[in-house]
Amino acid sequence: MKLTVFAASGGIGRHLLRQAVAAGHDVTAVVRSPASLAGEPEGVRVIPADLTNPDPAVLADAVDKADAVLSGLGPRSMADSGVASRGTREIVAAMRTRGVRRIVVVSAAPISTVAAPGRPKPPPDPGEGPLMRYLLSPITKTVLRKHYVDLAAMEELLRDSGDLDWTVVRPPRLTDKPLTGVYRTAYGRSVRGGMIVPRADVAHCMLRTLEQPETIRQAVAVAT
Repeated sequence: MKLTVFAASGGIGRHLLRQAVAAGHDVTAVVRSPASLAGEPEGVRVIPADLTNPDPAVLADAVDKADAVLSGLGPRSMADSGVASRGTREIVAAMRTRGVRRIVVVSAAPISTVAAPGRPKPPPDPGEGPLMRYLLSPITKTVLRKHYVDLAAMEELLRDSGDLDWTVVRPPRLTDKPLTGVYRTAYGRSVRGGMIVPRADVAHCMLRTLEQPETIRQAVAVAT
């Protein structure tokens, strides 16, 4: 496949890049600074682009003729709050310009219960146990409130797109452990008891959804 990876120098983006190249895909990497990909696999087309101040023509070129777009875009600090929704909006605009429909993005496990304009009172997550629902999830949502509001807005943008074949992948706490390829998934809810997952396995799951049409227009939770 011809794939375009946004935020390819990030924690999940690097794994997407490496795994996609290893699988034989034709990969375009979109990063703020090409120097950040020093030492990564050869043969990757690298396009510099700042999604906080994007050039629409550059983004359109980045997704041109892509079979799918994958995004590891997310805030790295409080100063980056809003980057996921704003950046995804620009990516979607570029995709529409070039007629690309398939997109897979990374979000976070608790987002199904985070309010958004179109879902002001989201229902409880049936995948959450009592400990997660009444203690851990509320604490996490308080600490990461701005990040989660941003991700909820990103998900709503995709749900409301109408014409895109999107998949949202929702991991819990991320680790830097090696790829296992062994993890659990759940559609539309969190993985029961799923507390952690390696970034490498999140990337693996995202790439695997490209071969699973049943994941289109679905939120897929992933956890070990």
